[in-house]
Amino acid sequence: MALGWQDVQAEALRRIRSREWAPGEQIPNEADLARELGCARATVNRALRALAEAGWLERRRRAGTRVAPAPLRRAQVAIPLIRKEIENRGQTASHAVIDRNRPPLPPPIRAALGLPATAPVERVRTLYLADGRPFACEDRWVHLAAVPDFADAPLDRIDPNEWLVRNAPFDHGTLDYCAAPATAEDARHLSCETGAAIMVLTRTTFGPAAPVTHVRLAYAPGYHLRLEI
Repeated sequence: MALGWQDVQAEALRRIRSREWAPGEQIPNEADLARELGCARATVNRALRALAEAGWLERRRRAGTRVAPAPLRRAQVAIPLIRKEIENRGQTASHAVIDRNRPPLPPPIRAALGLPATAPVERVRTLYLADGRPFACEDRWVHLAAVPDFADAPLDRIDPNEWLVRNAPFDHGTLDYCAAPATAEDARHLSCETGAAIMVLTRTTFGPAAPVTHVRLAYAPGYHLRLEI
């Protein structure tokens, strides 16, 4: 059976990790690898492109392909479901929509999404609860031209975060975490003091053809974040 590109990728990665292909070393060309592994050159090309995209290889036209001297692993990020995050802590998740309307798009959000002032958007603010206590407060702007069905989403039954994860796959985006003092509005919804230290996430996501959503998520004091690398 001919090897698939994933098989070739796995073999190439084995050689990199075992130092059979050492850091900085030029690897065999695609034609030679295809002959050695008994597969099509296009299969090798697909596998090596994937490894280059992941930071393991450096590919330069006319200069061949080398093992990256210090491979930089690119994080693969999936947007988490807040409901599942709460349930994984052994708590009962619920949510409440604070308000849902279509105000003018303010300049900072317009700049983040790259949209004109006249773009159709909906703003939804949602409070997420864990065992009935504030967990996070979300302020979300949704570009309705990218996801028109969001206008009729039953947000009393499914929260905006989960609805968009299920119905609006994203192509790329930006993600920022920072520690910040709670605003007066944060404090009111999260049952903490104004100025209390909280974790704030700001995320903007884009589909293949248009921006989808911009969200600010403020977590109640004591929230901790764990990432696996």
